[in-house]
Amino acid sequence: MSQSSESPSPYESGTTHFGFRDVPAADKQKLVGQVFTSVAGKYDLMNDLMSLGIHRVWKRYFVATCQVKPGDRVLDLAGGTGDIAALLKPRVGPDGSIVLGDINAGMLSVGRDRLTDRGLVAGLEYVQCNAEKLPFPDASFDLVTMAFGLRNVTDKDAALAEIARVLRVGGQARVLEFSEVQAEWFKPLYDFHSFKVLPKLGSLFAGDAGSYQYLAESIRKHPPQEQLKAMMEQAGLSRCGYVNLNGGIVAVHTGYRI
Repeated sequence: MSQSSESPSPYESGTTHFGFRDVPAADKQKLVGQVFTSVAGKYDLMNDLMSLGIHRVWKRYFVATCQVKPGDRVLDLAGGTGDIAALLKPRVGPDGSIVLGDINAGMLSVGRDRLTDRGLVAGLEYVQCNAEKLPFPDASFDLVTMAFGLRNVTDKDAALAEIARVLRVGGQARVLEFSEVQAEWFKPLYDFHSFKVLPKLGSLFAGDAGSYQYLAESIRKHPPQEQLKAMMEQAGLSRCGYVNLNGGIVAVHTGYRI
């Protein structure tokens, strides 16, 4: 599935964004890795600070509305801490399986430990992988999910094309991601929280203002709802659409392999 000629790969253009900074495309993966290695042990705290705790509700909605049934094989990308996998496990049942894929070994280790501590062992696999080049055969999964991970990928078009490739016919792709706030009156308040409050909270509670500054900036650089929908269609997914949650602070995107 080829990328659009209107959207060249960041690796071809040479640069991409890391937050609000332009960096060599080849460096972004390492820089993002440093951020998530830094926050891995306090990832839930990070999400609580970024969303005022509402991320837990968003994730439950995301999983509750997935197309998944007992016996299905699911790939959860950027699934490091295991939140989505834990919610999906009862849906796939004892005959189903979930592969947690994450590029960051630290995040994957946290997720494995958490799920094991909860007694969730059978039917779970852990694979360190790059979403831009997945190590799975074509048509391997009934459902592919990615929650709060796509904005950190250097070549989003490549990742979406890979998601489409590994889906079985009739399979569903779902992306949960921070998006563009729709209400004009709320945007200044949201910006104040993101750029003034969040880095200070990161410094206070996690001793890491820089990582939280990047995460806030990465949200603003992520494609807004209609653009991401078009990117999913370009990647080879069909019947693409999205649902805004909390006024577009986040959006749930859906596409299918037809």
